[in-house]
Amino acid sequence: MASDIVPIQLSLTEGDLVTLWAPRWREDGEEWEAFLGDDDALFAFPEVTQLAAFVRTADDHDLIDHPAWSVVPDLTVSELTPEETQRYDIVGVPELAAEDADTWTIGELAEITDMVRSIADVCDLDVVTEVLDSAPGFGLLRQGTLPFVGREGARLWTQLVEVIAERWDDVIDALDDMVDTPEVDAAALGAAEKEAALVADSADESLVTGGDETDESDAPAGFWEEVGIDPIRITTSDGDCVTLRCYLDDAPVFLGTKGTIEAFPTERALARWIAEDGAEGHDLTAASTWSDVVERAGVGELEVEVDTLNSYTLTGLDGDLAAGTTAVDGAQLELASELLLDVGEWAEDDEPREALADSESLGWLVSFIIKPDPTRLAPSPPFDAEAARWRELADALQARLHVN
Repeated sequence: MASDIVPIQLSLTEGDLVTLWAPRWREDGEEWEAFLGDDDALFAFPEVTQLAAFVRTADDHDLIDHPAWSVVPDLTVSELTPEETQRYDIVGVPELAAEDADTWTIGELAEITDMVRSIADVCDLDVVTEVLDSAPGFGLLRQGTLPFVGREGARLWTQLVEVIAERWDDVIDALDDMVDTPEVDAAALGAAEKEAALVADSADESLVTGGDETDESDAPAGFWEEVGIDPIRITTSDGDCVTLRCYLDDAPVFLGTKGTIEAFPTERALARWIAEDGAEGHDLTAASTWSDVVERAGVGELEVEVDTLNSYTLTGLDGDLAAGTTAVDGAQLELASELLLDVGEWAEDDEPREALADSESLGWLVSFIIKPDPTRLAPSPPFDAEAARWRELADALQARLHVN
C-alpha cells in the first residue's frame, strides 16, 4: 500500500464499506488529514473491486493531491483490501461497550472512536464531535484500563457507556448521511473483478495442489520458499521499497553490504537489477541458492512477491507510541521491531538490541504492547522519550536503505 494512504473498512448501517484514509501528514508547514471523498461526501464502496475501479479512473476527489496518490492507481485489488487492524465496527460499538472494561474492550473502543473522531474532524460532523466530547472517558481510552480503575474510574466508564447507549445512533446517522457510493467505470470494474477472480482461483488451486511439489515449485512464493530467501517490503517516510533477506545459520543477511541495504521502488525493478547488475557484490552471494535466483532473473523468469508477514511499516509508530499503548498496532510494532533487530544484527549495530531490551524504557513499553497481559499494569504516559528513541532507530534504519 502507498506509505501514507491506507485502505479501511467501516461497518455502518448499510454494511461493511471500504474506502481510503490518509493519516495526518505535514505539507508546506501545515498538518493535514483526509479521506477519499469531496466537499459533500466520504466515498465508500461495498466491494474492494469497486474501490479499485474508482481509484484507477477517477480524478476528482480530495486525495488526488496527496503526495503518495500517484502510487494508488497501480495497486492491486489485494493491496486495496483493508487489513484486519484497519476494520472499524462502528455499528457494533453499543454491544462492545456493554462488555467489561478490560484491556481488549477499551483498546478496540479506542481504535474505533479515534477513527470516528478523525472522520468527524475532516468532514465537519459537529454532532459526532459533540457526542465524543460529552463524556471525558472518550478522551482517556488511549491510556488503557488505568483511568477506569477504582470508584472514579467506574464512574467515568459508566458515564461513557450511558452516552453510547443514548447517543450513538446520532453518530451512526451522521456517518450514514456523509457516506456516498459513486458510480464507477464499467470497464475498470470488470477488470478489477476479473483480477479478484484470478486471485481467488489461484488461492483455491494452491490449496488443491499444495501437496504437488512440481506445481508448487512453479509458483513465485514456492520458489522463494525453496531457495530460503524472502522478498520484503519496508515502508518509511520516503515511501515503499522492496529488498531481500535470508537467514544463514540463524543470522539475518540482507541484500547489501557494509550495513547498506540495496532496495528498489518496485518488485520488477528488483528483479531487473539482479539480472543486470546485482549478481555479485553483496552479502546474499553467501547463500548457496543465490545462483538459482540469478539464473531465473537472467532469463526473465524471476517473479518477486512479498508475503504479508514480510511487510514492515516504520512510519507513524513513533506518534502512536507517544499517544499511548492502545493507539499502537501491536502486530505492526512487532514486525517493525523484528526488522530493526535483524538489520542491527546484520550491520553489527548494537543500538536496536540495546534500546529494545526489556530493561530499557522503550523495550519495556514495546514488550507490553506486543505481548499483552490483562493482569499487567499498563505503563503510564507520557511516552515522549520512548517515541523519540523509536524515531531514532527508525531513522537510522531508513538511512541504511539505498533505493535504486
